[in-house]
Amino acid sequence: MLVLEVNSEPKGLLWLSGCGYFLSSDMLLYCTREVWAAIGLVAWGCLNAVSAPFPTQTSANSPDPYLWLETVDGDRALAWVQEQNERTFRQLKSAPDYPGLNRDALAVLDSESRIPAVTQMGGYLYNLWQDQEHPRGWYRRTSLAEFRNRQPHWETVLDVDELSRTEHRPWSFSGMISLPPDYHHALMRLSPGGGDTVEVREFDTRTLAFVKDGFFLPAAKSSVSWLDADTLLVGTDFGPGTLTKSGYPRLVKSWKRGTPLPDARTLYEAGADSMSADGERIRTAAGDIDLLTDKLSIWKSRYFQILAGRLAPLDLPETAVIAGGYQGRLVIELKEAWARTGQHFPSGSVLLAEPAALRGTGAEIQLLVHPATNEVVKDVVAMPQGILVALLDNVRGRMYRYDVSASEAQRQFIPFPDNGALSIASTSDETGDVFVQYESFLSPPTLYHFAASQPMPEPIKSQEPTFDDRRFEVHQYWADSADGTRIPYFLVAAKQLPLEGKNPVWMFSYGGFEISLTPSYSGTYEDLHGAYGKLWLERGGAFVLANIRGGGEFGPAWHTQTLKQNHVKAFEDFEAVARDLSARKITSPRHLGIEGRSNGGLLVAATMLRHPELYGAVICGVPLIDMKRYNQLLAGDSWVGEYGDPERAEDWAFLSQYSPYQKVQPGQPYPPAFFYSSTRDDRVHPGHGRKMVAKMQAMGYNVCYFENTEGGHHGSVTHEQLATRLALAYTFLWQHLK
Repeated sequence: MLVLEVNSEPKGLLWLSGCGYFLSSDMLLYCTREVWAAIGLVAWGCLNAVSAPFPTQTSANSPDPYLWLETVDGDRALAWVQEQNERTFRQLKSAPDYPGLNRDALAVLDSESRIPAVTQMGGYLYNLWQDQEHPRGWYRRTSLAEFRNRQPHWETVLDVDELSRTEHRPWSFSGMISLPPDYHHALMRLSPGGGDTVEVREFDTRTLAFVKDGFFLPAAKSSVSWLDADTLLVGTDFGPGTLTKSGYPRLVKSWKRGTPLPDARTLYEAGADSMSADGERIRTAAGDIDLLTDKLSIWKSRYFQILAGRLAPLDLPETAVIAGGYQGRLVIELKEAWARTGQHFPSGSVLLAEPAALRGTGAEIQLLVHPATNEVVKDVVAMPQGILVALLDNVRGRMYRYDVSASEAQRQFIPFPDNGALSIASTSDETGDVFVQYESFLSPPTLYHFAASQPMPEPIKSQEPTFDDRRFEVHQYWADSADGTRIPYFLVAAKQLPLEGKNPVWMFSYGGFEISLTPSYSGTYEDLHGAYGKLWLERGGAFVLANIRGGGEFGPAWHTQTLKQNHVKAFEDFEAVARDLSARKITSPRHLGIEGRSNGGLLVAATMLRHPELYGAVICGVPLIDMKRYNQLLAGDSWVGEYGDPERAEDWAFLSQYSPYQKVQPGQPYPPAFFYSSTRDDRVHPGHGRKMVAKMQAMGYNVCYFENTEGGHHGSVTHEQLATRLALAYTFLWQHLK
């Protein structure tokens, strides 16, 4: 052993088979000979004096030396998080790019011209607004006539910052559920720290105050729906044994006002292996439908109609989704083809069915929407005045209104600008008013208003540009995946981009859970793309959005092709796009940075290990990493239908082939990586990112970590928190991709 002194403290350096172990009193740090030579025992950068217990490598069957990092609020784990944050801040906040990036990000996020996301209830438009004065949110309302004004007057419903100060709790607003048609009775959902766990309090929209001795549910992952002014359908944590393995409610109860919650009448109890159970009243002009759903897994459900207190099973494919009700009928989306008593319905179609028909009466079911080859149903909203359907046509938005008053449904095209994304922002069954938002990569969001019965969209709000979009153009290219499947991707880049392979490119994708990635403007879809126009494009970068399989851009089959043992196809698609970018000389691996979040975090971590030669930097957000234990952490068990069950030997056989935590090895040419998470993420456990970072740092890799103390799975509650994370990430990219 060679004994040496570092920072005036005796240390030991022991060489074993060309590898070094750096010893102190309480830790052992593994490095390859090349890493030791590179860091010179002094210039550690992001690895500076990282505490990491031995051993550094973990097989699937050996004890996990970093299991203590799964203790979310453990003293040792939080001390590690604080040390990592401070180290990351020292490295990135001191960089020349950081101050400007942080300033620009906050300016975009706080822009006064942002279009308010509105919900229509009882003649009012409600909105949660966040800015420097109201960082946690100002829940407010106004009238439609007032909303049309350039500077509408808003009435305060709830000041979330003031509530947080008064109650000394970091509240995050998670929505309000109101009882139609007058919407006076409401349920406020408040999250302590921004996670999925919420506290539910009854609220009166006439007095704008919480109801004394009203309905109240303590913090849990509750589901709740109004039956009438004095009755709720409730799924919550009723005590030991009442939650599924995924942490969601197993029991659905009918709860009468004035009675203790434990005395609520049980309507249904799902199995512990189900994902969750919940109930709701679907209101239609021709009668209400009380529905109970046993969500067996992320993709399968069993439906029951509640009739006079009893449950009647509905004959539907387990993969079908009930999207609402229309004139006493259910609106149903099919994820797979369905043959029933002489009728055949294709995958991806939308149906209308009387509940009685699904209870075995033999009545026919109406085919409402049969998408064309390149069309995919993105959203369906049923209103008394008609049914609105938003479609994707080659990942571009289209919208139609369906009139089913005649013997056959009539489809009416609703005109919007082309080559962008459409989303149904808000509807009102009482007035027929509809708000739809349009945006594209280079067109700031515009909010349109029309009447559902006569849809002639009128633009009423437009956001001011957040960057100089005139300098850029959009292209859609296609890459060939390993199995020959054509994979589309969008490139947003400067006009006359030099094709010399030197352009810094930031590539984003997701590839799971049938989530479609569509064109969206910088500074609006903040949790997905951030302020990339100002922080990336204007500074000389190009942006790529890859529509890989696992998403829903081309229908249910585009997603199901990557389930379980086929999930690697998403990685192959992503890698094909990366290679295509180099083949076209748009960029090269040295200048290509990749990012993914949640399932997308699994994507970029896995492909970073599979093909490190393809990338120059990696950003991995709120990720799944340890696929051996993911089903034991928080909501992880609910995703077994997507990935497989690691406790089954046949499933672990394919999961083990890509699980990043088990596959990471020392001495590999992995690119620099920046991981981020949230302490209060109660969906994807922060232990995933923590453990991967600790393991990679112990192996000597250039890995940074940032964990926000709140924010849930979104990673932030306030704009300031989000701006910090964005500035850190873009600083990291600019450091490594120029």
